[in-house]
Amino acid sequence: MKQQEDEKRTDAAGTLYLCATPIGNLEDMTYRAVRMLGEVELIAAEDTRHTRQLLTHFDIHTKLTSYHEHNKFTKGPELIEWLLQGHDLICVSDAGLPGICDPGSHLAMLAIEAGIRVSPLPGCNAGLSALICSGLDTTRFTFVGFLPKTAKKQKEVLEEVKGHRETLIFYEAPHHLRATLRQLAEVLGGGRRAAFGRELTKRYEEFRRGTLQELCSYYEEQEPRGEYVLIVEGFSGEQAPEEETVKDPVVLCHALMESGLSKKDAMREAAKRLGIARRDVYNALLQADS
Repeated sequence: MKQQEDEKRTDAAGTLYLCATPIGNLEDMTYRAVRMLGEVELIAAEDTRHTRQLLTHFDIHTKLTSYHEHNKFTKGPELIEWLLQGHDLICVSDAGLPGICDPGSHLAMLAIEAGIRVSPLPGCNAGLSALICSGLDTTRFTFVGFLPKTAKKQKEVLEEVKGHRETLIFYEAPHHLRATLRQLAEVLGGGRRAAFGRELTKRYEEFRRGTLQELCSYYEEQEPRGEYVLIVEGFSGEQAPEEETVKDPVVLCHALMESGLSKKDAMREAAKRLGIARRDVYNALLQADS
């Protein structure tokens, strides 16, 4: 009986479409997505101003409503009611697939619980786009996304995944990249290969490849710009993760400070781990800051 009731409700309700939007280049929008965005009565957008620019580009005039992380618990039920009345709804994020690191996943869960059909309008995804261009293993991977904000929580997450053999996918903003890199090198091991993609599909798209330690050193001197996808190889099993160490005193010292040590204590610990004088660590920091 319950299954029959769910089927009846699904038949009467509209469909929730999760629609991918470009991650940079507007030409990556699919024909189907453009058509569907123009046919539905309502679009739920993470940022209506941003989505309005996309719709204007394709001469689409569908009504927009705001649905984001800060209103999902109040707005979500309202959108479900709209769907139950028989209307179709498209949910979009600012870029890429809704439901990946955004509240679209919450709306999908609410819809499924209500017996509403949920259907994808596939398209761009930053994580997979970077993965296929990374040169690392693509057969098995774990999507981690954005790490927590605090160094302690970041380390906890990285400790959980450091033994995973599959390729790891992270997202990061430019102003947090250096600190995140230090954590990656410290916990996962500086010798791991990685590929960092920034500004994917945009004019200044760039991939930079190397070990985590090499990338740490590069970005200590170069200012990170644009949004980043970090692809890091999985644990190879050839060497225990805890035995891998960061060799660069600047990278190691910064990582220790990120974990909560004072600068003085971080220099002392870095010198101890690397087997060098504390003055050498101090001089390396001075040179990096100059």
